[in-house]
Amino acid sequence: MENIFRIEHLVKKFGENEVLKDINFEVSKGEVISIIGSSGSGKSTLLRCINMLEESNGGKIYYHGRNIQNEDLSAYRAKVGMVFQQFNLFNNMTAFQNCVIGQIKVLHRSRSEAEKRAKEYLNKVGMLQYMNAKPKQLSGGQKQRVAIARALAMDPEVILFDEPTSALDPEMVGEVLNVMKTLAKSGLTMLVVTHEMSFAKDVSTRVIFMSDGVVLEEGSPEAILNHPEKQRTREFLSRILDK
Repeated sequence: MENIFRIEHLVKKFGENEVLKDINFEVSKGEVISIIGSSGSGKSTLLRCINMLEESNGGKIYYHGRNIQNEDLSAYRAKVGMVFQQFNLFNNMTAFQNCVIGQIKVLHRSRSEAEKRAKEYLNKVGMLQYMNAKPKQLSGGQKQRVAIARALAMDPEVILFDEPTSALDPEMVGEVLNVMKTLAKSGLTMLVVTHEMSFAKDVSTRVIFMSDGVVLEEGSPEAILNHPEKQRTREFLSRILDK
């Protein structure tokens, strides 16, 4: 299977606090990897380093064998999309405009092509009827679906999801997870930081458990969620699954 990412000895510090400590793993094309762990374990920082929103203090991240620090940042981010916990939509733009602007500015698409794709992906996430609404007129779940459509409109090879449902009311979580499940079935490569164990169990091809800035354990959903080897993993799962 084609290798997309290779992460070697990644380190990230904030002052004296070492948030990521010698992280190593690979991502193959079409994998859906759920990254789980307690708050503060370094999950979101890992995604932010992969998307170059944070600069690492050591180690390397290779994208198709090339060090991402040598890549053109805009072109790289177009291929490695990100969906944030807090949506990060442009509040002064409609849902439609949010999905068009990046295509024109970064991919240099014609307006007609960008608009066509924006409509296609808003339709895919069930938001075409709200294309003229601004973020303040949308629910949290609707905003997140627009954010996913915006990421998809850039034709990414990979999408990084940073706790995409954690800012949502419980009844809105399902609508976003359903969109993500559809994307996973389409073969899109996804790295998902999540507390949604049902998603990790039912949709992931692999689960990574992080604790205190290290990858403590990784494997199939069955292995990690049902038969974890490490005591720390067992403690985390018993706490989160009992909720």
